[in-house]
Amino acid sequence: MGVILKAENISKQYRLGNVGTGTLSHDLNRWWHQIRGKENPYAKVGAVNDRSATATQDYVWAIKNINFEVKKGEVLGIIGENGAGKSTLLKILSRVTSPTTGYIKTKGRIASLLEVGTGFHPELTGKENIYLNGAILGMNKAEINSKIDEIIEFSGCQMYIDTPVKRYSSGMRVRLAFAVAAFLEPDILVVDEVLAVGDAEFQKKAIGKMQDISKGDGRTVIFVSHDMSAIKSLCSRVLVLTNGSVSHVGNPVESISFYLHNSQREYTTSYKRKDNQIRSNLEIKSFKITSSIQTGSEFSFQFEIESKTQIKCEVAIGFKNLKGQPVFQIFSGHNDIYFNLNNGINNLRGSVKSLPLIHGEYFLSLWIGYGKDEFDFKPEIINVIVSQGSLINNRLLDFRNYPVVSLTKWN
Repeated sequence: MGVILKAENISKQYRLGNVGTGTLSHDLNRWWHQIRGKENPYAKVGAVNDRSATATQDYVWAIKNINFEVKKGEVLGIIGENGAGKSTLLKILSRVTSPTTGYIKTKGRIASLLEVGTGFHPELTGKENIYLNGAILGMNKAEINSKIDEIIEFSGCQMYIDTPVKRYSSGMRVRLAFAVAAFLEPDILVVDEVLAVGDAEFQKKAIGKMQDISKGDGRTVIFVSHDMSAIKSLCSRVLVLTNGSVSHVGNPVESISFYLHNSQREYTTSYKRKDNQIRSNLEIKSFKITSSIQTGSEFSFQFEIESKTQIKCEVAIGFKNLKGQPVFQIFSGHNDIYFNLNNGINNLRGSVKSLPLIHGEYFLSLWIGYGKDEFDFKPEIINVIVSQGSLINNRLLDFRNYPVVSLTKWN
């Protein structure tokens, strides 16, 4: 199969802080260099795209020096932590924005599904938006007419197809947008994590359709997701982004392993109480996750606690979703476990054999106390991503509407 998309030395620079390209002096400086045929004077400055670091410069490279090729009929997965540059890269590939340096070569039409409702006019009906998107892709009315029944049926929005899109739920918009992008026969289909908005039934349909597009029709798919199970089953090759640069390219199994291994990091707290009062002789100094955070895998962690006395305590880790709803707790008291701390620094370790949380983003709260007495509490201090894993035979995709799942013994 021939190369259908080629990215060469793609970089994208943004100015931190104020919206815009910068000050008037910066714009004039760029213009002066341009008319003299010289390089952009700000192209060589800029911080690395590490969202957890403190900004020390006015510019940041969202992505930097990215090179890759995609062949016709290939499904390329792109994975990485939040802020790694995945969405920026897809916007450049979809020509939503232009790169600061480098260029993209493509053959054929590109359809993209980047955000909920992308490309839809809210005042137009679902059916009118189908024709609008088809026209944007360069299709005539006859071509769209030949596909419209399939699009409407696949989307499952038959009842609302003549209703303005502004009255659709986010899930309905994603359903219709994906159906339009998939059935209007683009040569390259670009899909971001937006599919996670849909329900479990639609996600299975969408993944099946992308498999049909690549294997049956020989079209190319570029797929970004935190769902490692979907990446593993759908993609033929996976690109890993780290801090805006390509850190690994390979088959799905080795790329996912590389990503999970390198996403392990220490989460050190820097929390200070608003009341500036010392509530006890104990304090959680740091918290470290010592394994990958993946559904169905072992979840290991370590507390570093400073004590000014000898004392007995219990510890807990609480997980909340992005809506602030508690979904899961690890508590030593559930196992009738308590710790006798000594004066000084104490390291407490624990693990969950099979983490029962589905893929998603969570806030972690840390607690130390004994019984009803609270010694230290750090609410929602750590933000983590649980990567999609499987409890058995990659079947977890069927149960994504529930945040906690577990293996059960049946008679």
